[in-house]
Parts: sequence; C-alpha cells; structure tokens
Amino acid sequence: MKAENSILVIFGASGDLTLRKLIPALSHLYQSKLLADKFLILGAGRSDFDDEEFRRKMFDENEFISNGPEDQIPENFRKILYYFRMETSDPKEYKKLKLKLEKLSGTNEIPENYIFYLSTPPNLFETIARGLSQNGLNIQQRGYKRLIIEKPFGFDLESSRKLNKSLHACFEESQIYRIDHYLGKETVQNLLVTRFSNSIFEPLWNRNFIHHVEITAAEDLGVENRAGYYEQSGALRDMIQNHLLNLVGMIAIEPPTDLKAESIRNETIKLFKSFRPFSKKDIKNNIIRGQYLSSQILGKRVNGYREEPNVDKNSRTETYVALKLFIDNWRWADVPFYIRTGKRLPARVTEIVIHFKSTPHYLFTKVNNKIDKDNQLIFRIQPDEGILLKFGIKTPGSGFEVSSVNMDFLYSGHTGSYIPEAYERLLLDGIHGDATLYPRNDAVVKAWELVDPVLKEWETNRSLKVHGYPAGTWGPENADSLLEGKLLTWSYPCKNLTGDGRYCEL
Repeated sequence: MKAENSILVIFGASGDLTLRKLIPALSHLYQSKLLADKFLILGAGRSDFDDEEFRRKMFDENEFISNGPEDQIPENFRKILYYFRMETSDPKEYKKLKLKLEKLSGTNEIPENYIFYLSTPPNLFETIARGLSQNGLNIQQRGYKRLIIEKPFGFDLESSRKLNKSLHACFEESQIYRIDHYLGKETVQNLLVTRFSNSIFEPLWNRNFIHHVEITAAEDLGVENRAGYYEQSGALRDMIQNHLLNLVGMIAIEPPTDLKAESIRNETIKLFKSFRPFSKKDIKNNIIRGQYLSSQILGKRVNGYREEPNVDKNSRTETYVALKLFIDNWRWADVPFYIRTGKRLPARVTEIVIHFKSTPHYLFTKVNNKIDKDNQLIFRIQPDEGILLKFGIKTPGSGFEVSSVNMDFLYSGHTGSYIPEAYERLLLDGIHGDATLYPRNDAVVKAWELVDPVLKEWETNRSLKVHGYPAGTWGPENADSLLEGKLLTWSYPCKNLTGDGRYCEL
C-alpha cells in the first residue's frame, strides 16, 4: 500500500545521519516503489548548498543500488531531492520555510502533508518544534503534519519531562514519532511473531518455564570520534535507557488485543510500570559499570577510554554496564533479566537469550557433575540475523549421555527475501502514520524513572566503583557475580550465530 503524496523535510540535512542512513534508506524505498507517486525530500540546514550541490553531496558520497536500468532509478530519485538553507535557531526562518513548502506543494500538486525529521542535536528539538508551530506548520486542516525526532529523548528524567511538555505545546502526541532504530530491526519485530503466532512458545513464556533472560549489546569499537558526546552520556544513557529497555518491552509484554499501534503501546507502558525500581542496595549489588583499559588486540595496542581524544583523564564515564532487572507482575515475578552493553568487547553482536528451566528431575548422565546446557532460544539481532534453539539429544553410543544440538533459522538463507535496514522500516512507518514501533511519551518517561536514580547515585556516591577491563575482553570479571547460581555465566556469543562450539569468528 502506497502512502499519500507528501513532503519529507529533514532538518540537519548536511549531517552524517542524513548521508549515511536516511538518504540510502529513502533511496531503497524509492527503488522498491514503496513511496508515494508524488513524494519530495527537502533537506534543511545551515550549509550553503543549492539543490544541485545537495544532490551531488548525497550521491557522490553514497552508493545507490539500482533495481532497474543502470542509471534510471538513481537519476529519478535525484530529482526528488531539494535543499533549503536556513538558520534553525532563527524564528524568522520558519516563515520562509513555510513559503518554500507551499511553493513545492503547489508546483508538484502535493497536499500539505508534511513530515519533519529532526536529525539535529537534541538542544534544537524544542526550537524547531516552536518555529514550526508559530508558523502554522503543525495544523492539520489541509494535510497531516508529523514530527520525527531522534534519541536521546532527554538527558535525565527532569529534562525528558520538560522536552515532552515543550513538544506537546506545539504538536499533539499523535503527531510525534520518537525513533529508536533498534525497534526497526527485522529480528526485533520477529519477537512478537515468534511469541504470538506459535502455540509451542507462548504457553512457556512465563516464570513457570523461563529461568532467566539475557540481553547483550556488544560493540568491538571504542568511542571513536564520539568522545564529546559519550563523556556526557555513558553506556547507561546511550544504550540501556532506550534501546535495551525497549527490547525488554518486546520480549515481555502481554499479548495485545490486536496489532494496532495503541494496543501494543498500551501493553508496553503496562510492562514498564512493572519494572522493579533500583534501591540504593540494588545499585550497589545488581549493577556493575566498567571502563575499557588499553590492551593489545591482534598484536596492536589500542587506547584505554581515558586515553581517547577529548576524554577527561580522570573520567568516571562508564563504557560498560551489566545489570539485573526484575519485572513485578504475574508473568515475570522473580525471573531476572540480565542486561549488558559495552564498548571494546570481543565482537559486535546484539542478541537475546531465553534460558528455560531445567527439567525438575534430571535422569541422564551429567558431564562434570552438571547438565550440559539448558534449553535456550536465541534471537540474534545483529550480525548473522536469525533464531537459534538449543535442546538436548542422546549422544550416540552406550549409556544416556546428553549433548546440546542447534536448530536454526537464518535470514541470510531465506532466499529471495530482502531484509530492509531499520531506518527503511521506520521511515516507511512514519510516512504511513504507523506509530507501532515508535516509543510513546509515557514509556520514555517510565524508562527514565528506572535509570535516573542510578545516574544520580553514581554521581553523588563516589564509593561506587568503576571497574576496569582490558579492551578486547568481555568486561569486568566480577560481572558474573550478578548471575544467580554458581554454575551460571554470561553467554559469550560469536560473530556467527551457528556453529558455536566448533569455531568462533570474532
């Protein structure tokens, strides 16, 4: 189904996100004929470009894959790109923007359906929303108006509430789309399908059968050129408050009545309200933060975090967080959710592991006095996207020794299927007005309510340690102490989802 004819306005159009993610995503949507017959993209920014210079920048520094004649589709896509130079901090500029949009709409016979994408620093969100509102670019009498904003949605609880209040003074909540690219990944969406379309899983999806849930978001790179941002953020703000808590929502929500956006978002906020708050004792015992140290990786020395450019030499900013979270509701009572994220770990990998409980009375041979492995259901989000089920079978030969085997589904083997990038899916949903995969304001605030006390305690209580870990390892050694049970350890995923135990490519 094609969307209505519309114009997408990208603020911060000369920035890196537009170049690397937004324009390639829109190009693929155009090639797949998923955009409206009359759809225009208007880049807005401070750079002194005209239309042709903007098009040249987007094309010269990107690779556009054509599904049609070699030059036809990129050239046609090129023609729908326009540019408008403006100072986003100047209220007078928005009247000129409105005139520009009215001209484009009239010339191309497009209704006043405008989508405003804020690919800008967060301190401009309120300014841009107010400028649009003061010039009537929020009024929907002659066409819809939507506002898409990138994270972070605030710096802490107070600022997130202030941001919501400022945005709601200019736009209705139904017009605001908060984009979290993790929710656009195919495997994340498959969580809902796996649970709610398969009767073999949903009856087991509760405290009676699941022992614990593990979520890992590992990066093998350091902060690179983002130290200026990262020093103010840290791993808890950058990854857990938004991306990983939203993954918890997809794993743990109750079945919605239907697949409408409000139904799924209502179940999400019910779940977020069930998060057990972290007490000061929990912050000390159930959360571990770390910072990577200099190390040798493949014979090459890499810097520690405090040696990176623009990082305070005495920085206590965490590049690693591991925590234990509980959900106090009927389904998940006393089931721990172990969440970890970090930089300079051995591999770039994001996955969810559902650990099922062991059988109540184990009949078969134990290896080294323990069961080989529990049953696990693994959702690999990146890379090598797919789903893996681990279960036990009898090892050939005498006796009843049990070994673990894998049953897997890989998207790469799903022949004939193109896996869209996260931004493709989310942009298309925003263009269609589907807010299912966009966090609602109340869920954003609830997530901040969970992590804000942790941030404040870290800031005021200097006795809470920041543990060092050598770059290229799986984080601080004492992170295993979070897991309940002496025999439990974190999973150590390979880059490849299948074949673990036989080889591991990092």
